[in-house]
Amino acid sequence: MGEERKTGLTFHLDPKSGVPFYKQIILQVELAIADGRLTHNDQLPTVRSMAVELKINPNTVARAYNEMEIRGIVNTQQGTGTFISDKKFKISDVEREQFLEGLIQPFASKALSYGFSYAEICQALQTFMQPAANTEHNPDKE
Repeated sequence: MGEERKTGLTFHLDPKSGVPFYKQIILQVELAIADGRLTHNDQLPTVRSMAVELKINPNTVARAYNEMEIRGIVNTQQGTGTFISDKKFKISDVEREQFLEGLIQPFASKALSYGFSYAEICQALQTFMQPAANTEHNPDKE
């Protein structure tokens, strides 16, 4: 079957987005495949472990996994786990930009409404992102 790799991908859910949690999980997997953070045979967390990590009902995670399997994004091997299939995803630069804008717009609006300057927002974002930048795409840190 080839080498199976566990992924260090961290999932985050936004309860205020209006997007159901199962769809947020699917979208994050699709984006991770498109940008190479997830590749063929990478193993997703178990339904139970993801539900515990995200503090959501296991049925929600199971729904996301079932839908991804129907769409050919993952393959579930009974007793072994859920793995990324060889299906390729391509997200255009415009789609990535629109997605990022959708994430940033509410954050920036709220920060500006509280009186933070552009420079303060940029500095806080840079400070927050620094630990992630140091470990991102570095297999020695996994």
